[in-house]
Formats: sequence, structure tokens, C-alpha cells
Amino acid sequence: MSSAEPVPAVTESEGQGILRRLDARESSARTYARHLRIVPVRAEGMTVEGADGRTYLDCLSGAGTLALGHNHPVAVEAMRKVIDSGRPLHTLDVATPEKDAFTEALFATLPAGLARGARVQFCSPAGTDAVEAALKLAQSATGRHGLAAFTGAYHGMTSGALAVSGGVAAKARVAGSGADVTRLPYPYAYRCPFGLGGELGERTAAEYVRRLLADPNGGVVPPAAMILEPVQGEGGVVPAPADWLRAMRDVTHRHGIPLIADEVQTGMGRTGTLWASERAGVVPDVLVASKAIGGGLPLAVVVYREELDVWEPGAHAGTFRGTTLAMATGAATLDFITRNHLAERAASLGARMLARLEELPARFPCVGDVRGRGLMLGVELVDPGGEPDLLGSLPADPVLARAVRAACLDRGLIVELGGRHDSVVRLLPPLIISDEEAASVLERFTDALEASTRAAH
Repeated sequence: MSSAEPVPAVTESEGQGILRRLDARESSARTYARHLRIVPVRAEGMTVEGADGRTYLDCLSGAGTLALGHNHPVAVEAMRKVIDSGRPLHTLDVATPEKDAFTEALFATLPAGLARGARVQFCSPAGTDAVEAALKLAQSATGRHGLAAFTGAYHGMTSGALAVSGGVAAKARVAGSGADVTRLPYPYAYRCPFGLGGELGERTAAEYVRRLLADPNGGVVPPAAMILEPVQGEGGVVPAPADWLRAMRDVTHRHGIPLIADEVQTGMGRTGTLWASERAGVVPDVLVASKAIGGGLPLAVVVYREELDVWEPGAHAGTFRGTTLAMATGAATLDFITRNHLAERAASLGARMLARLEELPARFPCVGDVRGRGLMLGVELVDPGGEPDLLGSLPADPVLARAVRAACLDRGLIVELGGRHDSVVRLLPPLIISDEEAASVLERFTDALEASTRAAH
């Protein structure tokens, strides 16, 4: 831990008081606080200490934000340097040495085909606003209005981002939230939208898009953009097959449709390459990034091809797009990830963890599918007594998933749910997770799964 002056301890009773007061005052929109009934008071790496005196392994990592875990020395030192220097912490979009350094570090990570002549738009510091900017940019550059997006997608909660997201519940009471969006099938082997699965389902999903966009009577006006996630995160950790991604790149090229890669959660090494789309050799026209690029602090950007840069001054602005601290921590984090080959580390360790998780279906009939890429892993829980579909896939079991999440917390492991009916347990450890910590994560998760299934019977 840091050698700085210690923060006064928070007792367990004080922690309970904090929970009670915030329960009474916070909006009903809060999510994590409903089931993570802890008050974190100290953290380092992937370890979090609560006011309850317990220690937890954090496999949520700020929904993928904390690439280097909590309070990594590189990020802390970068913040301290800026604070000690007396530099301004807020500058709107005025040039600063920190912005210049961050931009240099970011562009050094980009695929060469995008980095050459690219432009970067600093947005309000949330991924959803960067998605909004990307959609508006594509509409402005093409003069079109419609958008193409995919089933299972999650792009954020603001108006445009919500429209291109797949989740129905958040849109049900919001007028116009699905307007002018063509919904396309995302290849999802376990729950194939065509009931085919495997390579045939993947090829069919690609062919469907090809034919729909080429059909003069298909009902789809050429869209301003196609937006996709190379690995769907909130959608249940569903990796896009490389051939399908290449097919989407090809079809968008053919029809002059800008391809937007939403790498808010997958970027900066999490999936085993610096950017998840790189694995398929795909270079998007627009790349959306947030979460990990700020080194734990709020930061969001859109990087796009030069020819799309049709913005008028102020066409997309944001008061906090000049966050000096986040740019400093972001640059330091990007440099640390690349110098220490953490993407390669995520690929190798993630593959070993996935192999261990793939042993679970043989022991637990409630494990319907295990999947992931790098340190972005998911275990889909199902009802073994339910009616299988045409593929033999079983119904989701969200009740069991919630029980497993709670049992993980009881065992000092923080995980989150996603996917259809929130039945996928998601593991997003920081990229600096050790082999020993990985083994402990798997042991605690397996123990929680065993205890939950035993209790269910």
C-alpha cells in the first residue's frame, strides 16, 4: 500500500451507517450497490478491503476500467506528478502537455491502418457519450440517418447509445429509443438466432447481413454506420468469430458504410490484443474507447479516419473533456501495458483460465456454456430440467446466477452478471492478476457454484 499519511479507519458499524444512509438517499437506478453490500475502504491491485474487515478479490475491476487494478503505483505516481506540478486540472479542450502525451501514447497503440492520418475526439468522460459522438459523426459525414446494430449489444444508456443497444428493458419506457435502427443478428453459438449454431450459424448470420443490405426491396435504407462490439461484454461475453468480423468489414466497405468498433470494454489488452478487432485483422473506420484508457479515471475518446472529420467547432462538446489527471494516468497506463506486454499476458493466462472453466460442464449440468477471450470470461448458467431448444440449449437460470454471485461474495470474490436474463457470470480481473490470484479466483468460483447448486436441490 501507499506510504502516504493513513486515512482514518472506517469501523464495521460506521460502514453499516453509510449503507443505510445511501440506501435512503440514492436513486432507484443504482445497480451494483444493491448486491455488493460492502463499503470498500482500501484497495491495491485486485484486492479490496471492506469496512467489514474482510478482503475480497475484485473480478469486476470497475466493469473493466481498472486494467492495472486498484491504486497501481504507475497511475498513482502520474496523478501525484500533475497535482504537485501545479498544472491546471480542468482545461476544457485547450492544449496541455498531458493531452499531447496521452494522444501520443494512444496513437502508438492503434492499428497502423487507422493511426495514419486519424483524428481523435475527446468527449465527456463516459463511454456512452463517445458512442453518441461516433454515431453523430457518421451521420454528419454520410448525410444518412439510419444505423445498423446487433442483437445482444450494449453501447450505453444515453439516447443514441441506448437506441443501438439490444436490451429491451431499459428502452421499454423511453419513447423513440429504437427509432431508425436496423437490428442484425450477432453470432452467438449457444443461442444462435437462426437455431443453427457453430460455423453454419456464423456463416448464416454474415450472409443474412450481406443479402439484406444488397436487396433493393429489403426495406433497409443504407445506414450512416454499423456499430458492433468485437466481444459483447454486457451481452454475456460473446466473442465475435474472426471470419464474421471480416465479413462485416467487407460488407461495410462494399456499401460505403462506416464501421464503428465499440472497444469501450474490450480495448487496451483485455482480450489478448491491444484492441479486440485486431485479432481478426479488422481495421474499423471509427474506434470508440473509454474505461481502461483513463488509467482508472474517467476518460473517453473517438478515433476515426481523417475523411470523416466533418465536425463544425462545437458540434460535439463536453465540459469535462479536458481532464488533465485522467490523461496523465491514461498515458502512463497505456505505456505500462505495452512495455510489459500485458495483452500477451492476458491472452496466455486467459486461455489457461478458460481451459479450467471448460471442465465445469462435466461436473455441473447447470453450466450451459463457457466462453471468453483473454481476461474477459463468462459462464452461462442454465436450468438442466428445462426444455431444450432446437440446438439443445437449455433455458437461462437467472435465479441460480444470482445465488452464485452472492456465494462468490461470501467467499471473498466480486463478480458480476450479464447476458440474456442476467444468467452469465462474468469474470473481468485486472491485467496484472497473478497466477496465484487466478487460481484462487477459479477455486472460489467453483466452490460458490457447488454450494449454490447443492442449495438449489
